[in-house]
Amino acid sequence: MPYVVRVRQKFNSAHFLTDYHGQPEPLHGHTWMVELFIKADKLDNGGMGYDFIEIKEFLKGILPDYKCMNDIYDFSPSAENVARHIYYKVKEKYPTLLKVVVWETEEGGAEYYEE
Repeated sequence: MPYVVRVRQKFNSAHFLTDYHGQPEPLHGHTWMVELFIKADKLDNGGMGYDFIEIKEFLKGILPDYKCMNDIYDFSPSAENVARHIYYKVKEKYPTLLKVVVWETEEGGAEYYEE
C-alpha cells in the first residue's frame, strides 16, 4: 500500500512579475510556503517512508531564501513557475515526487505535477 509523505517548508523571497496585467509590477516580498507530496511504496524498519528532516535539509539548499528570484531565475517567478522549477529540482533527488504546491500567500498559490 502506498503512503504519501508531506513536507512543508517556508522561505522568504522577493519577486516582481514583468507582465502582470500588462503593467510592470513593483518588487515586493512574501513568506512563501512550499509543500511536497512524495509517494512511499514501503516503510523502513522504523516505520518511515522518508525522513522529514532529510527532505527539509534538501529543500533549504534549493529554495531562494532571502533572495530576489528575478536575479536568480531566467523565468518570470510566478507561483506557477516557481512550483514547476521546484518540482523538477526535487524530482531529481526524490523520483517518486507526486506534486509540489507553492503558496505565495496564505490565500493564493499554485501546484505543479506531471499527468
